Amino acid sequence: MEPYRRLLALPGVRTLLVVGLLARIPTTAVNITLTLHVAESMGLGFTKAGLVTAACTVGMALGSPLAGRFADSYGLRPVLLVTTAAQALFWATAWAMPFPVLLAAAVPAGLLGLPVFSVVRQCLAALVPVEQRRIAFSLDSMLVELSYMAGPALGVAGMTALGSGAAMGIVAGGLVGSGTALLLLNPPLRSAEEDAAEEDAAGEGGGAGGRLPRRMWLTPSLVTLLGTAAAATFVLTAGELSLVAAMKNAGDTAWTGLAIGVWCLYSLVGGFVYGGLPRGFSPLLLIGAMGLFTVPVGLVGDDWRWLVVALLPAGLLCAPGLSSTVETLSRWVPARARGEAMGLHGTALLVGGAVSAPLAGAVIDGPGPGWAFAVAGLVGVAMVLLALPFWRRSGADAGPREPGKGGDREAAASAAQ
Repeated sequence: MEPYRRLLALPGVRTLLVVGLLARIPTTAVNITLTLHVAESMGLGFTKAGLVTAACTVGMALGSPLAGRFADSYGLRPVLLVTTAAQALFWATAWAMPFPVLLAAAVPAGLLGLPVFSVVRQCLAALVPVEQRRIAFSLDSMLVELSYMAGPALGVAGMTALGSGAAMGIVAGGLVGSGTALLLLNPPLRSAEEDAAEEDAAGEGGGAGGRLPRRMWLTPSLVTLLGTAAAATFVLTAGELSLVAAMKNAGDTAWTGLAIGVWCLYSLVGGFVYGGLPRGFSPLLLIGAMGLFTVPVGLVGDDWRWLVVALLPAGLLCAPGLSSTVETLSRWVPARARGEAMGLHGTALLVGGAVSAPLAGAVIDGPGPGWAFAVAGLVGVAMVLLALPFWRRSGADAGPREPGKGGDREAAASAAQ
């Protein structure tokens, strides 16, 4: 527990993590609330509900790096003001929109989504020294698990008990409250040391005040890192769908919530242990192993209890795998481009999950859920293997960029040449 005590003793970290946890809960309720509104309240079925959530997801995938880029250039508060206002407008009126209008509005609503996930990670990197970032991002991944356990459940409960209008109004209030809390907190996007390094570079003629060209930080290694993050959510989303389908086929649907909850608990335990280790591991190793351990899960049959036991190894690697991608990104990317990079990381996570859903569904409807576990794991492993040669080849051009050790200063000087 001592590493966690030292982390939480750092100024601003405890408050940021608590605000981040609470702010993510309404964000994680968005998709399920939209789905139930279209499918149940509007009576249009799950196909049209899927179109609306897909439109919102496309918007979020495009908007996440844009929000990060604007934050890098203009600061956090202008981004939060615009996105909070956009979410208030959409969610206060979405319940009354006819389907064509709702479908069209879902894209800009996603595009101007509140960037809670990337903002918290970006600010955490600013508040925490490099040597403590592994435990910081491990703890953040654990809190993300908690928000995903709470948000969708609250969304379902609100839609069931209160109906679309009230539930969507509560989501609107939650998103506005989240944006307001982050506005008031206004956590730093860069540390004092990083700002000092930038000022030194500007004093030496480096032109640090402008934007860094993407070619200075969006290297082949970083692209493979983003692909690896996408592989993680591919495995997790496909694995969850396979678990739900296997339990449905076995007639154990009533236990699905418990099974998924236990799986989340595995991730929490894994993240806690990983954060306390003396050294971390490569994201390729962690996510590749998660994929390998997912492959044989379907061999245990349809008994949900054995399925949950079989998911233990892969579940333990979930939070460590995801947190390792964020930690690596925070070391590879200069501070002045970190917001856009964190936004691209969020996009990669969304893309991995979005691509996996139809593929896993096709396998479930064909050979069956057992084969879907195998396909999920094998695709994840294949994506990691594809990343491996690029990772090795260009590892030198994506090394750690610490203030005062050739990070922002070198990048700014190079950009001016």
